[in-house]
Amino acid sequence: MAHSLEPGPSSQPAVSNEQGKQELINSAWTERALERLSNLPEAIQFLLDSHWCWVQPLFNFVYRPAFTRDLKTNGQFCSVLLLNAMLAHSVRWAKADQNVAHLLEPFEDGAYFGRQVRLNLMDSLQSGPPTIPTVQALLLLSAQECGQGNLTQAWLYSGMAFRLIEDLGIIFDGRKYAGALKLSTEEVEVRNRLFWSCYLWDKVMSLYLGRLPVLQESSVSPPRSILDDTSEIDIWIPHGLDPVTMAEYPPAQAYTTSCFINTCALSEILNALLVTMYNPAKESTTAEVERCAIEEEKRLGSGHHLRQCLESANAILLLFDLFCKSFGDGHVILSQAYALYTAASMFLLQVQATKDFASMAMDNLRYSVDALERLQNTSPGKTSGLVCEISADSYSVLGSALLSIYRALQELNPEIIIKHDDGSYYMSNTSGIDRNREATSSRGNVDHTGRARIGTQDANFAIPDLDYMEIPPDLFDMLPEIEPISANVNAGMGINLDQQWFRR
Repeated sequence: MAHSLEPGPSSQPAVSNEQGKQELINSAWTERALERLSNLPEAIQFLLDSHWCWVQPLFNFVYRPAFTRDLKTNGQFCSVLLLNAMLAHSVRWAKADQNVAHLLEPFEDGAYFGRQVRLNLMDSLQSGPPTIPTVQALLLLSAQECGQGNLTQAWLYSGMAFRLIEDLGIIFDGRKYAGALKLSTEEVEVRNRLFWSCYLWDKVMSLYLGRLPVLQESSVSPPRSILDDTSEIDIWIPHGLDPVTMAEYPPAQAYTTSCFINTCALSEILNALLVTMYNPAKESTTAEVERCAIEEEKRLGSGHHLRQCLESANAILLLFDLFCKSFGDGHVILSQAYALYTAASMFLLQVQATKDFASMAMDNLRYSVDALERLQNTSPGKTSGLVCEISADSYSVLGSALLSIYRALQELNPEIIIKHDDGSYYMSNTSGIDRNREATSSRGNVDHTGRARIGTQDANFAIPDLDYMEIPPDLFDMLPEIEPISANVNAGMGINLDQQWFRR
């Protein structure tokens, strides 16, 4: 790097945290107000609004006030590369909206943005020192490729992003070197957010691909904190839905800041588990695993963690169901689908422990599997039909997740998994549940596409009761004896995936 990172007498932030925080907040509110005066083409504005609504709250890749300002002024936090990456990532929602899809026709139905971002990337990498927008674009490309099932490309783009933040010095706490590097409060904020976005995405990729995480936190890493917390009290409004749903959706606080900070905190715990319990290069001793479990248990807080896992699985199912009934499958992104997979793994454990194929746990597992199968139809990297198609060439993240569940179910009861005429597999109705009947549970208002049935929309926005779940006491004695399926959906499913498993 060109600059020494040894702190000196002048290496102090130019302003105090409180003063810097207030400056960022004032600037953020100003930029949000100016956004309403935008004269961008309608298609471009729709795609950007889709990004801010459906992508930004989860991953925080781009600092919105700096981007929207520099979009108008050609400043350092916006580039043609980043803009095209954001537009390309949001095309899926515009193409699904009949009122907007025609606006993409001048842009080759959205394909133009995807082609341009890759051309821009090559230019950016060859034109000198890296920039923050280049890192952000790489993260978006990684997320897009992951959703399309192109896992090698997703891994490549994310790896490039992680190398570049090291080259840019973003892995260090910018507050300590703001004076030496002449960083403004906004620059420190952008770098801080970007480090934790990369840290979080690194752990997500590790789960998707079954590989060790790359980025590690250290004593010199940026703090897990955000100065500009305006997005916490912002009003979240679903974008791109039909007018009736938009009109009926009640105003809701976004909680974007606290959700991101807490998700990053969970990713720190996840990192420890991945390195200790899911390390393919080194098998940890029992003592190391127990020590890791005890240390991370302290970070989770007090409580019966097995009960918390079961209750969390139930909460994930209810919230996922609420999301799909409100907004449809087309707005579910891969990380939400992965959360459903983790819930399914807990339902599977219950079924394995009790051998009760007519239980609520089996009902929940069947719902989860059906939803994961269905989501493959809305994902750009989908498999065909309402079943998990076993391809000899490649596996999507969802396909690998389903395969893990199917393996465990077939070993538990071979009659549960049935081979379809086209070579794919699906769950049978051995528990007596008709896959085509209208459900009588809280999931009854969802049709086969995952959209709410007409006439039930006004009930879809009620938050379910997540505080209570009845659990048979003997279940706690049975569950520890069962080996759970891997949290890494592609663990052991790389290039040498055994394609013969279902043929044995």
